[in-house]
Amino acid sequence: MRLNGKIAIIVGAGQGPGQGVGNGRATALVFARNGAKVICADKSLAAAEATVGLIAAEGGAAVAMAADVTREADLAALAAATKAKWGRIDVLHYNVGVSLAGGDKPPTEITEAAFDNISAINLRGFVMAAKHVLPVMQTQRSGVILSISSVAALSSTYPTVAYKTTKAGMIAFTEQIARQYAEFGVRANVILPGLMDTPMAVDTRAREWGKPRAEVEAIRNAKVPLRRKMGTAWDVAYAALYLASDEADFVTGVTLPVDGGALLRSGD
Repeated sequence: MRLNGKIAIIVGAGQGPGQGVGNGRATALVFARNGAKVICADKSLAAAEATVGLIAAEGGAAVAMAADVTREADLAALAAATKAKWGRIDVLHYNVGVSLAGGDKPPTEITEAAFDNISAINLRGFVMAAKHVLPVMQTQRSGVILSISSVAALSSTYPTVAYKTTKAGMIAFTEQIARQYAEFGVRANVILPGLMDTPMAVDTRAREWGKPRAEVEAIRNAKVPLRRKMGTAWDVAYAALYLASDEADFVTGVTLPVDGGALLRSGD
C-alpha cells in the first residue's frame, strides 16, 4: 500500500478504442491497488467511469469526473472539487497527449490548427492543471506532480513537429516547477515512455497507416533494444507509482525514460 491514504488526480484515466490498456487507465488501477483514492478525469466521462468500474471491482476507491484539458475552467473545477471532497491533493498525474490523431505532420506540412490543437492538449493543459493544484500543494507543503512526456522529446530523428515540441515543453515546465516549489515540499517529475503497446500508440497507427495491428506491432517491436519488444502501460504505471510514493521523497526534477534502451547511443 505505497500510496495509502493519498488523494491522486489522474487526468486521462480513460482510454480510446483499441487492444489492451492505456497508460492512464493502468496508472489509475495501480494507484488504487496501492491505497490511493483516485479521481479519474477524462474528456469522456464514460471512459472515466469505465476505469472507475474496474477499480471498484477490485475493491478500490475512485470517482469519475469529466474534464476537457483544452478548457482551463474544467481543470480548475477538477482541482476545486477534489479539494472540497477530500481536503487535499497529494498527486497530480497528467497523462493526456495526442500526435497523429491530432494532425501532426513534419515541419513543412504542419497546419496552424493542428499545431494549436496538439499544443493545447499536450502542453497547455498540463500547465493549467498544475496551475490549479500547486496552490493546494503549497499550502499543505507537500505534493507530487507527474506527467507523461515521450522519448520523442529527446530524439533527433522524430519526424513530426508538434508532438516532439510539446513533449519537450513538458520537460522544461516540470523542471521549472520542481525548482520553484521545492521549498514547499512539492516534487515534480516527468516520465518518457518509449515504444509502448497501447491503444493510442498502436491502434491509432494501424488506422492512420492502413495496416493490420500485428504488422504495426512487429515494426515497433523491431526498434526496441530490450528484448525487441515494446513496453506496456504497466511499465509506465509502476514508474509513476514509484515517483508518486514516499520512496521517491528526495527525487524531483527528474526526466525518467521508460523506453527499453531506446535513447541509448548505439555506437554506430
